Amino acid sequence: MQAFLKGATAQTTRPQKDKLSAGPSTEKRAKSIPWVEKYRPKCVDEVAFQEEVVAVLKKSLEGADLPNLLFYGPPGTGKTSTILAAARELYGPELYRQRVLELNASDERGIQVVREKVKNFAQLTVAGTRSDGKPCPPFKIIILDEADSMTAAAQAALRRTMEKESRTTRFCLICNYISRIIEPLTSRCSKFRFKPLANQIQAERLLEICEKEDLKYTKESIAALVRVSEGDLRKAITFLQSAARLSLDKDITERAVTEIAGVVPAKMIDSLLQICFKGTFEKLEVAVRNMVDEGYAATQILSQLHESIIEQDLSDKQKSAITEKMAVVGKCLSDGADEYLQMLSLCSVIMQQASQNN
Repeated sequence: MQAFLKGATAQTTRPQKDKLSAGPSTEKRAKSIPWVEKYRPKCVDEVAFQEEVVAVLKKSLEGADLPNLLFYGPPGTGKTSTILAAARELYGPELYRQRVLELNASDERGIQVVREKVKNFAQLTVAGTRSDGKPCPPFKIIILDEADSMTAAAQAALRRTMEKESRTTRFCLICNYISRIIEPLTSRCSKFRFKPLANQIQAERLLEICEKEDLKYTKESIAALVRVSEGDLRKAITFLQSAARLSLDKDITERAVTEIAGVVPAKMIDSLLQICFKGTFEKLEVAVRNMVDEGYAATQILSQLHESIIEQDLSDKQKSAITEKMAVVGKCLSDGADEYLQMLSLCSVIMQQASQNN
């Protein structure tokens, strides 16, 4: 019995030693950050493919005044990264927290917050110099990220604050859709459109990350990353990190990238269209059910079907009827409609249009 108890105590003490020895390595693992943050531009010069904005911000870094800014464009093109990099260069690490207020869509940004938090921050006067002796601008920056999700009332409340506090504060509004920003705000800002990143620029940045992280890759896998990300560098870097975790010591393959991105294999899309053109409704029902059961997102199937339909040998009238139905299905899916029924209704329209050729 004693021997048994001794054995038990020895066993219980061993894991504790292991835990203690494993402590530092687990801490290191906890410190590892997503590559999107790790490789975010640290200065304005590192921002890729947005020449006009970079030129304006460089002038302000050299001492010129900065206007109120409105950055708009697709996600993952560097809007937030650009203004954060500029703010860090303007104020340095010490004054950055005091001089920059960043509010995201995840923060409460109703009319009350605009009236209190934003107004109070805007009214503060700025003083003090940078410890490194570089000139410090006499204004603060308020960054309103995803401003297109702010209510019209909250946007309207900003108008007076923007004008009144122009001596001490500059605003930077960031959004995906400029049409959702009210006209009085857009007229008070210098507008800059962020373009989707060119394929070559994306490929260069991805190869740079691969070298720094010592990854094994193929040309096809990098081309696949660029293709599935559609100009969104953030998405491309996230997919690259996921593929690296999946592949570990092996090469990152094109197949791994397409699986992670949730892209429907081209064979499945082609076979679905063949059933629409020449098959029966029963076969179509089974094919759509299988696709949805496989776990592919209906929005992904929709976008890939759209690409395929454009290339098909159909008349303009047939293509326009199908794409009109696609627009309706897209809206229904965003409203939370059933994926299976929406896909079936779209494929039924494709079948009807294709039957007119026979």
